[in-house]
Amino acid sequence: MSSSIDASAKPFSAKAFRAAAIRSGDLLFVSGQVGSCADGTPEPDLAAQVQLAFDNLKATLAAAGCTFEDLIDVTTFHTDPQNQFSTIMQVKQSLFPQPPYPNWTAIGVTWLAGFDFEIKVIARIPPKL
Repeated sequence: MSSSIDASAKPFSAKAFRAAAIRSGDLLFVSGQVGSCADGTPEPDLAAQVQLAFDNLKATLAAAGCTFEDLIDVTTFHTDPQNQFSTIMQVKQSLFPQPPYPNWTAIGVTWLAGFDFEIKVIARIPPKL
C-alpha cells in the first residue's frame, strides 16, 4: 500500500500535477525537487537554486518523518555539469560534510523546464519510537 506526501506549497508542484513524495512500506520516493522563487520560476543564481532545491527536499523528507540521514539513493540532474559541478559540490558538502554518504548518481541533461538543477531521492522512513 502506498500513500502520497505533499509538503510543498510551491506553485511548481501544483503545476506539475504530482505528489512531492510517495510512501511505500518503509520507503519514501521523493519526486524531483527544484529551486524555485516564490512564484514558481527558477531561481536565477545557481548556488541559491541548488540550496532551495535541497531546502524543498528537506521539507518533503520532514513531512514523512525523515532527514538527510535517511537517504539511500540520490539522483541529481544538471544542465551543464562541467561548469556547474563545483558550485553544486559546495552546497552538497555543506549538507553532507562527512561519511556515511548516500549513494549518488549525477546525470547531465539538456532540459529541466528552465531550471539548472533537480534532485530526487529514495529514503528509508525510520521506525516510530
